[in-house]
Amino acid sequence: MPTHDLYVNDPGDSLWQVPANGAARFNWEYDDGRDRLLALYQKGKDKQWDARQRIDWDLEVDPHDALGTPDESMPLYGTRHWDKLTDKDKGELRLHQASWQFSQFLHGEQGAMVCAARIVESVPDLDAKFYSATQTMDEARHAEVYGRFLHDKLGLVYPINDNLRSLLGDTLRDSRWDMPYLGMQVLIEGLALAAFGLIRDTTDKPLPKQILTYVMQDEARHVAFGRLALRDHYKQLTDAELREREEFVIEGCHLMRDRLRGEEVLENFGIPKAEAAELSERSEFLQLFRRLLFSRIVPCVKDIGLWGRRLQEAYVDMGVFEMGDSNLDLLMAQDEELAEQLDAERFAAEERVRIAEVRTAIESGATDD
Repeated sequence: MPTHDLYVNDPGDSLWQVPANGAARFNWEYDDGRDRLLALYQKGKDKQWDARQRIDWDLEVDPHDALGTPDESMPLYGTRHWDKLTDKDKGELRLHQASWQFSQFLHGEQGAMVCAARIVESVPDLDAKFYSATQTMDEARHAEVYGRFLHDKLGLVYPINDNLRSLLGDTLRDSRWDMPYLGMQVLIEGLALAAFGLIRDTTDKPLPKQILTYVMQDEARHVAFGRLALRDHYKQLTDAELREREEFVIEGCHLMRDRLRGEEVLENFGIPKAEAAELSERSEFLQLFRRLLFSRIVPCVKDIGLWGRRLQEAYVDMGVFEMGDSNLDLLMAQDEELAEQLDAERFAAEERVRIAEVRTAIESGATDD
């Protein structure tokens, strides 16, 4: 079934065209490169995986409880609207909420794929081009995974959120080669990693847990790549150039924070836009959720050298300043370990089933004799 038939709201023209600026850069030096970045490139090659084979798509999903979402996490919980909902209505709300979240993941991954391809084209260093080529494939796989989950398991898709579209457009239209790194690798990927992690660590549903765990294993490398490339580059910029990028980060963080309200879902349940915004803003769970989503962005921004006074003040106002001291390397290592652990557990379980089947066959043969 075409995706257009699954959209909750009319997404408009299915083709979004963003004018491209900047130069395509070639580098004829093929032997020189940064050891850490080339090691990351090798890891990117080694860790490629097939979404059709690694993920168990035979797992059943209840579309009305796809993520095991508790009542308390729903933006209507504790309001007069919640009291009016039947159990069927609450299941529909969970379906829409999960569809909205994974739809934004899907659109973000396509944006990441385009940005990674843009980095291959525009970045001057060949080692960065090599790694970005592997990331482009990663992002294509992620878009494939989220698209399949929405089509086959939920049967419902939301259009791209206006704020995400705005940030993607700003990132892609900028002619400076480092801006796709900053907009995508640091802001959008950083926020996505935190969102993925919150759902991965709280859901008890095996299929979304698999999807998020394996995607996060890739994303950990992507953020590491952005940190390495931008940290080197930003050491060479003037104070004025750094301030320009800090302004971009501030604006982007506000957009990303506002992106996560999910007001479109409430509007589809008959709640006026202004009230939907107020309910999302007042929800204690969503306030905590939005705050935790910056756990990957703030330490990364600080690490790459964008830590001017105005940016720090913006993070203080948003209540996330202290996250700048988070251990990003530890978080990324945990993302990789959890994927390896999940693989080990799944393979061990499959091996136990296989052994049991062999024993049953042997015992059956002995009985027949």
